[in-house]
Amino acid sequence: MTTLAPARPKSRTGLRGFFSRPEKPYIHPYLGGALLGIVLFLAFLITRNGLGASGGMNRYVAAVEDAVAPGHIDRTPYLLKLAGGAKNALDDWSVPVITGALLGGLVSGFFNGRLKAEINKGPRITNRTRLILAFSGGAIMAYGARMARGCTSGQALSGGATLSAGSWALMMCIFGGAYALAYFLRRAWN
Repeated sequence: MTTLAPARPKSRTGLRGFFSRPEKPYIHPYLGGALLGIVLFLAFLITRNGLGASGGMNRYVAAVEDAVAPGHIDRTPYLLKLAGGAKNALDDWSVPVITGALLGGLVSGFFNGRLKAEINKGPRITNRTRLILAFSGGAIMAYGARMARGCTSGQALSGGATLSAGSWALMMCIFGGAYALAYFLRRAWN
C-alpha cells in the first residue's frame, strides 16, 4: 500500500501572487493617532503649514479646468486666485500633500493586503443605495469643506492643533451632525 504525499499549497508566483497578499490587521488606533500627531508636528516644522486635502483637490480641479476652459478661470474670482493668468494651479504646498496621501494609501493598501474594490454596507441595503448615500454624503462634506475654508484634516487636525476656536466649533458641528444623522441611517448598517 502506498501513501500519498500531502498536497503542497499552491505557490504564489507571477503577477497574481504578487497582487494577492494576505490581509494584515489594522494598526492600533492610539498608536495611529500618535503617529498622525508626529506627522502633523513635522508638517508644521518643515513646511510651516499643517495638513489639508480639500485645497489640493481644488487645485487639481482648477488645473484641469484651466486646461479645458481657461477663459472660465479668468472670469471667476475664486478660480482666478488659483490659476488665473500665468499662475500654475498646481504650484501650492497642498498639492504634494494630497498626492502623497493618495499614493501612500495605495501603497499601504497594497502591502497590507487591502488593495481591492469593495462596497462596505449593512445587509439591509443595496449596493446602489449605498453608493448614492456615499456620493451624497461626500458631496455635502466637500461643499461644507469649501464653505468652512478647510476639510476635516485641515480644520480639525491643523486648526485644532493650533487651538483655533473656529476649527473646534466646526468639528463639534461635524460630530453633532453625524450623530443626529446616524439615527436616521442606522437601518442601513444593521
